[in-house]
Amino acid sequence: MPAHPPGDLPADPGALVSALTVNGEARPDPYPYYRRLRQLAPVYRGDWGLVLSRYDDCLRALRDHRLGKGFEMAPSGPGANPAGRGEGAGDPREGAHRPVASMLHLDPPEHTRQRRLVSRAFTPQRVEALRPAVTSIVEELVDRLAEARQADVMTELAFPLPVTVIGELLGVPPADRAGFQPLVRDAAATLEVVVDDQTMARAAQAEATMAAYFRDLMAERRAHPQDDLVTALAQARDRDDALTEAEVIATAILLFGAGFETTTNLIGNGLLALLRHPDQMARLGPDPGPGMLASAVEELLRWDSPVQLDGRVALEEVEVAGHLVPSGALVLTLIGGANRDPGRFAHPETLDVLRADNGPLSFGAGIHHCLGFALARLEGQVALGALVRRFAAMELMVDEPEWRPGLTLRGLARLPVQVTAR
Repeated sequence: MPAHPPGDLPADPGALVSALTVNGEARPDPYPYYRRLRQLAPVYRGDWGLVLSRYDDCLRALRDHRLGKGFEMAPSGPGANPAGRGEGAGDPREGAHRPVASMLHLDPPEHTRQRRLVSRAFTPQRVEALRPAVTSIVEELVDRLAEARQADVMTELAFPLPVTVIGELLGVPPADRAGFQPLVRDAAATLEVVVDDQTMARAAQAEATMAAYFRDLMAERRAHPQDDLVTALAQARDRDDALTEAEVIATAILLFGAGFETTTNLIGNGLLALLRHPDQMARLGPDPGPGMLASAVEELLRWDSPVQLDGRVALEEVEVAGHLVPSGALVLTLIGGANRDPGRFAHPETLDVLRADNGPLSFGAGIHHCLGFALARLEGQVALGALVRRFAAMELMVDEPEWRPGLTLRGLARLPVQVTAR
């Protein structure tokens, strides 16, 4: 990533927060902004709440049950402050999208009901049992890369791998899977800190399209059950499992979208980091073992997290990082900044695929800790392991790959590489 000399960054904490969350200035390389913000105002207080960028502060906030999703508490209001003026970062609740209720947006007990329905399908033991199937999918995709010799890794591996895996788990037919990518991205755009009306309209249309699809698919599974999660969701609803049809559909949409979107970014961001740090690629060697791959993926998650921030709303008046936060105010945890906090990680600006005592916040923490964390790790390990085993060299074909818009979900639009087989 391009370095930003300290003098080029704003000296005002509010302007730094705006650059990160509102105007997009920091999105190509947010890490110098996180670093400066930690130095100047590790707990930044705006009119709407707090922004946290230290590891321990973020971890405690994500685990605090007094801080929830609570989007129904977030009022609509005037737009954010103009970018780059240093008056503050605007109100991240502006334009807050209120989708069909899924566990992503809920607090207990509603969150507990929905998560319990599907959590058994994503235990580490059940996910590990998927390793042979994931390996087979990866080998086929990497064969195509080897044959092409030049290809976009995002198109040829980073997207098709996780969408195939989650598609098989849920029971989404292969012919239907690729069409979900633009729909999920339109819906996920509302996870950004500030959302305009046009984005919200596209998201609403995308959610309506996905809801209609899963409503029809669940009707098909009721008539012809299969061994997949869509069948399980349909049967759970039929057993009067205290979930409405809308909640069941929202759960299916969330599982499918979350099942590929962040893992796609993990593979792309992780490979880019290795391409830019050939010494670390070399440390993996031609045949890295499971332990080394697990360590490498954890470090790549820390280095350039697929999820850069997460928000909570104070469900009651609560003290956070030494500040009294009123009920309804927002607490924004900058996960990407926390993962480079020198108070938690030695030499945090150094990529070290064998880093010991690693524990990034990339999957969140607390009751909203990512349900699919074990699956994402597995897919990342298998994909990156296959690449370094198969290819003696991988070369980035552009100076600066194109990043997708947005910060909350950080990922590449394209990653063109040239490969040389061993």
